[in-house]
Amino acid sequence: MRTPSLHAALAVTLACCASLAQAQVIVDTPQVQAALQRSVQVWDVRSDKDFARGHLPGALSVGDAAAALRDANSEDFLPTAEVAQILGAAGIDPAKETVVYGDRGTWNAYFGRYALRYFGGTRVTVYHEGIEGWQVAGLPVETGAAKATPVALTLAPNAAVAVSTQEVLARVGKQDVQIVDARTPREFAGADIRALRGGHIPGAVNIPYEMNWSDPATLQKLAQKTVGDSRGMSLKAQPELQALYAKLDPNKETVVYCQSGARASETAGVLEQLGFKNVKVYDSSWLGYGNKLDAPAENETTFNVGALNGRIAAMQKRIDALEKELAAKK
Repeated sequence: MRTPSLHAALAVTLACCASLAQAQVIVDTPQVQAALQRSVQVWDVRSDKDFARGHLPGALSVGDAAAALRDANSEDFLPTAEVAQILGAAGIDPAKETVVYGDRGTWNAYFGRYALRYFGGTRVTVYHEGIEGWQVAGLPVETGAAKATPVALTLAPNAAVAVSTQEVLARVGKQDVQIVDARTPREFAGADIRALRGGHIPGAVNIPYEMNWSDPATLQKLAQKTVGDSRGMSLKAQPELQALYAKLDPNKETVVYCQSGARASETAGVLEQLGFKNVKVYDSSWLGYGNKLDAPAENETTFNVGALNGRIAAMQKRIDALEKELAAKK
């Protein structure tokens, strides 16, 4: 029998080590159960009202995480000291191993993971199936407000997980960088304008974040009441996800953006789970890029403020007329 060369044996060893070193991003129900048994920190990113109705045992909360941690206008993170105060008051320490969850399939839990990583966390996973998956499994929930033990935090942003608008501009057109646009096709095409301009970053590849789900149309079906639950928002199987992103190079730097970094955080997490080595979220996303009028864009369209004002005025007239009709009937 031929004995493998030292070089070949070393290659196999290194490959195994690389596989083991790949950080897990997404966990399933049994893994969350095991984490609870180890007293791992669990963060529920849903609203206070949803949390009070039922949450995983011992879960912590700041309410709606995206609303609590971001400026309502820019949708960027609040000043670091304010984030530290909010998380600390809720007893959430980014330095601890953490499982983040929300509603099944939504981007909110991935945003929570991104937020903890941005402020220094290194052991953060997402329970994609969320509260629905937990309840379907027949596992116990707690009700009422969160029971926090406040902690004093000193946080510092981790630039390795995010890019700024200037950093994106420096990457446009570079062959060693790939840009993924996680918005809808209409946003990508410039037909749905959500900043001063519509369009997309030059060279970006449009893969809407809903494409990660087993049924990307689930939200529309729920709104139309053609399905009764969110099972379609479960993740596609690994081979399907690999096929979805097959045209991307996992060894290149990958920048993911959407409108404000929220949807992008889910796609970024999925790419990391698939083994992409250098994934970064463009936090300001199109809200920042589209409002920078000298930034190059493809499918560029402009926002018609006059037309919007006209539509608002027409709506206000209609509201006034309806109010008069209601008042006359009283």
